[in-house]
Amino acid sequence: MSAQNDKAVVLLSGGLDSATAAAVAREQGFALHALSFDYGQRHRWELDCAARVAQHLGAVRHVVMPIDLRTFGGSALTDRIDVPKGRSYEEIEQGIPVTYVPARNTIFLAYALAWAEVLAARHIFIGVNALDYSGYPDCRPEYIEAFQNMARLATKAGVEGRGVTIHAPLIHLSKADIIRTGTRLGVDYALTSSCYDPAPEGIACGLCDACRLRLRGFAQAGLVDPVRYVSGVPRPDRDAASCS
Repeated sequence: MSAQNDKAVVLLSGGLDSATAAAVAREQGFALHALSFDYGQRHRWELDCAARVAQHLGAVRHVVMPIDLRTFGGSALTDRIDVPKGRSYEEIEQGIPVTYVPARNTIFLAYALAWAEVLAARHIFIGVNALDYSGYPDCRPEYIEAFQNMARLATKAGVEGRGVTIHAPLIHLSKADIIRTGTRLGVDYALTSSCYDPAPEGIACGLCDACRLRLRGFAQAGLVDPVRYVSGVPRPDRDAASCS
């Protein structure tokens, strides 16, 4: 695929997956236009990480869009609801957790679609994953396909035959494979944050679902996670993680 100098809007949260998706877009030759959201999330530290990742990957521009989803609440990330911690991998894989933010990816993709149309960019990258994830309905292949169809119908560019393509390059990868991919592409994972409830200085809790899936992914990839965790957090070894 030759995309040299073609523009792509990349949804960049500051986490592991979005950083890897951005690196994939860069490898394919796209000029990165990174889009992050200050949506009232309790783990706002991720925005500092997003800025560093955008600079690290050479983004042409990085926009942080302010929208306050605390107005609606309904999630442990935007409301006074405790973030689940210490759950087993089996528990994580069951149902939709309280960390699900209602319609978040739909909102984010809608903004990305609007910016892409203004930029005359025909590509959007999002780091959703349907394997090692927390059961969010807006991370599934059928959701991405549905949004793709909507994008063709809902924009001037789409009606004129210049529609945007939604890329979800990680959607069928395990967390370990995502980490291997990003490592090959030169992603500095020390710049990222996945924790849902970090300390003010960004130290990860190590116990929320996102931390546990991240730690297991690094263990299965045979690598050490470079981010800081609170002291005493157990790190799964490669063999134990593979059998979980």
